[in-house]
Amino acid sequence: MKYKAFLFDMNGTMIDDMAYQVKVWRSIINNLGADFNTEQVKTECYGKNHDFVERIFPGRFSLEEKDKLSLQKEKEYQLTYKPHLKLINGLDYFLQIASANKIKMAIGSAAIKNIVDFVIDGLSIRHYFEAIVSADDVDSSKPDPEVFIKCAAILGIPSKDCIVFEDAPKGVEAAANAGMKCIVLTTMHPEAEFAAYNNIIGFAEDYTSEVFLNLFS
Repeated sequence: MKYKAFLFDMNGTMIDDMAYQVKVWRSIINNLGADFNTEQVKTECYGKNHDFVERIFPGRFSLEEKDKLSLQKEKEYQLTYKPHLKLINGLDYFLQIASANKIKMAIGSAAIKNIVDFVIDGLSIRHYFEAIVSADDVDSSKPDPEVFIKCAAILGIPSKDCIVFEDAPKGVEAAANAGMKCIVLTTMHPEAEFAAYNNIIGFAEDYTSEVFLNLFS
């Protein structure tokens, strides 16, 4: 097989939850005096929570205050999204096939560990992944490649033999910066928003697409 490791972003890539993330963040920041519409929040909704807050309110909040805002957001997000928690269509089967083909798999997410645990344990899929790298495990957010480089290092697979599954332009950029090809899930961003990147080998709405099945041929 061409690729020896599959590296998954999580939010918007394994679960279709970004509309919930955006809705919660929009409510929080607008209550703090911002005036962002949904599309504006979508554009800024990447990377660590602290970095998101800093982009919206440069220099306004202390680290402790950002911690509190991050905790508030994650509590509201979990309450809102938990009844809808499920894998993107086709991913359960895809994980089974990848495991049967002895493909090493990892999660490289900008979410904090608590949220990663909420998702993978809530869906009982932890056993598929040999590496899980969250926002708590890196110094720099996407588009910095640190999260994917760490995933590859833990798996013991060279970057060129890894393929990343992402849903956001900054995540695709992080994969490119790590020297990795990428498949994009169009759960939140349309294909047109990825025109600047040349490391994309395909787009898909979910994991039933041939672009994923072709990885095993």
